[in-house]
Amino acid sequence: MPTLDRRTLLRAGMALSVPPGAIALLGGCLRVQDGSTRRDSADAGTPPDGPGSSSMRVQYLEVVTTDVDGICAQYARVLGLAFRDPDPALGGARTATLAGGGMLGIRAPLRDTESPVVRPYVLVDDIEAAVSAAAASGAIVALPPMPLPGHGTCAIVVQGGIECGLWQL
Repeated sequence: MPTLDRRTLLRAGMALSVPPGAIALLGGCLRVQDGSTRRDSADAGTPPDGPGSSSMRVQYLEVVTTDVDGICAQYARVLGLAFRDPDPALGGARTATLAGGGMLGIRAPLRDTESPVVRPYVLVDDIEAAVSAAAASGAIVALPPMPLPGHGTCAIVVQGGIECGLWQL
């Protein structure tokens, strides 16, 4: 089965945008006065790969759309993904497994005011600390940490109009 990565998405005509600074914030990099970056192993958003790692793992990639069946069919045909039945714990999202153990979830808006969005949820070790670090960096906490039975805990922060999810297993 093909893997779902940025290059594959771009070839299919779909772009995943990671907001400027999100990798630095969630990957544990700190900007110092000279403009360079350095790692801080005590940083709340340290990825599971350990201190000094620059990787960021997307645990859940959420697509909110008014055309769930159409988007699922497109991803299935273009990327060879197999979608499961709707999962009530994930807002009725139809999910497919991603390389590396993460998931892609495609669901309809949960309220009239929810706009279509592609929202990555990055894996963090301590979601409370990661939400606090994001808020201290100026992000708005749109969804405080919320347990998802059988899946872990998620939260959503918004920085510069870009939504980013946090996920703790």
